[in-house]
Amino acid sequence: MRRFRPPRSLRPAAASDSPARWLPMAILAAACASVCALAYPRSPAAMPQRWAPAGIASDQYESSPTFSPDGRELYFMRSDRDFAQWRILHSRCTDAGWSPPAPPAFAAARPGLDADPFVSADGKRVYFVSARHDPKGEDLDIYYVERETGDCKTDDCWSAPVRLPTPVNSPASELLPRALADGRLLFGSARAGGLGQGDLYLAAPRPGGGWRVRNIGAPVSSAANEYEAEISRDGRELIAVTDRGDRSHLYRYRLENGRWRARGRIAARADAFQVGPLLSPRGDRLLFAQADGERSGEFFLIDLKPDPDPRWPPHCAGAD
Repeated sequence: MRRFRPPRSLRPAAASDSPARWLPMAILAAACASVCALAYPRSPAAMPQRWAPAGIASDQYESSPTFSPDGRELYFMRSDRDFAQWRILHSRCTDAGWSPPAPPAFAAARPGLDADPFVSADGKRVYFVSARHDPKGEDLDIYYVERETGDCKTDDCWSAPVRLPTPVNSPASELLPRALADGRLLFGSARAGGLGQGDLYLAAPRPGGGWRVRNIGAPVSSAANEYEAEISRDGRELIAVTDRGDRSHLYRYRLENGRWRARGRIAARADAFQVGPLLSPRGDRLLFAQADGERSGEFFLIDLKPDPDPRWPPHCAGAD
């Protein structure tokens, strides 16, 4: 089975700067040492600010956030300080703030199997990756659950997890699924036949059933290791997590005349990896995770455009 091969820079050094991804055997990230300019270099704030709501932030590593459409539910991944033993957690917005995070009903019983949740724009599905089918717990495939209705009296009622078929899933690991409004699915994979160590792919459902999968292509996929990506609601902005030989960082692209154009690197720490990007519905703000000293890993927020919507990330009483 072909898996991601973590570059040397991704091997653990200290707890405060753990590798970005040890997902199958050891998934991680890395990239440049120099800070590139933002696509909007002078308008937004120059550097990201920590977004650490009470009850969500911990001394472990929080990453890969996703919200329900009404902003009242938050799903995310929590790992230990070495970015291992990851699990999906769920929190609700209450009058007292975000509730204590707990595994959702569909989560695997033990840590280290589930990761990378994503709530669809209509709130009816949660996509995630899991190795629950693999006795070795190494091969991450894309699954989804559907929200149950009818007699269900809580917001944590979900169908049994469904594992997507090939060619969406492959003998390699798939990461960070993102459902587009038109039914396509964006994800990262180190499957055979790519342009580098890992590439980004789009899967489209066929009218008669099944899926068609294609590499998103250059310049987004490259000889480097692209293994996560987030795309805006209008499909025109893309944030890729790429390891170009040092640490994993966030790179921005825009669709122009049918082709992706590089727009530079998101300003963030050059000495730490970044993972789990999430764009706001308007595409004007970005949440992601990176190391934060003794707190291991936290969510960070950066403005991508002038005058972004201050209501996102969703506010919860007493939490922000």
